[in-house]
Amino acid sequence: MNVMDYIEYFLITLGVSSFFAMGGVGSAVALVPIFDMLGLGFNIAKTIALFINTSTTVTASIMNLKRGVLDARFAFSLVISSMILSPLGAYSSKFINVSSVKWGFLTFLVFSATMMMFSKKEAKFKYEKKWILYLIGAIVGFISGLLGIGGGALVMPLMILLGFDAKKMAIAVSFMIPFSTFSAFLSYISFVKIDWMLLVITAIAAILGGYIGNAVMHFKLEAKHIKKIIAILLYILAIKMGYSLI
Repeated sequence: MNVMDYIEYFLITLGVSSFFAMGGVGSAVALVPIFDMLGLGFNIAKTIALFINTSTTVTASIMNLKRGVLDARFAFSLVISSMILSPLGAYSSKFINVSSVKWGFLTFLVFSATMMMFSKKEAKFKYEKKWILYLIGAIVGFISGLLGIGGGALVMPLMILLGFDAKKMAIAVSFMIPFSTFSAFLSYISFVKIDWMLLVITAIAAILGGYIGNAVMHFKLEAKHIKKIIAILLYILAIKMGYSLI
């Protein structure tokens, strides 16, 4: 890559991350297909997205821990199982046809967009057994590692539907993500050749984008309206990805 390529990826990551942060949504779900469409390669795009997820969520996790708002026993049930299974999901991508993984990612895009567009986030059951946390953490960890995503968009709706407290879950999931994404990232770099300069540049852009998006969000912008726009963008990315797979 030349200097202009790095600048292009920096600006794209900065713009996407800033906009997604306005809606309180992680940008990696959009950056993976965008990077792949730019010719970076799907596995490389996933690896970079996992590192971006780790970089942009670790600060929030530390702050929640310092503020004492984290229920550690509750959160570690998710952390442990997701950390074990996310590297397995990442490693499994070596043996699964790339187009099959892309179809899985496309499904996740549609799911995420639909949850943002239509979900009322209302509990349908009241089931708070501890073992379910390990099970969901494991399932989400494996899928996260396979697809190169944080997993918050998967685990949050599931846990809310099961009757878990939404605020408690949001803090626990934000604490879980850097552990699961970094462990999956370590698996990917064992078999994917990474441009370390690009990795650092995009991570910096995503962190800056998060700060910019959060700052702009305070200027009377409704996060729920931004989420609707993000949902539409995710639908468009899903359509483009589906078209390329046909």
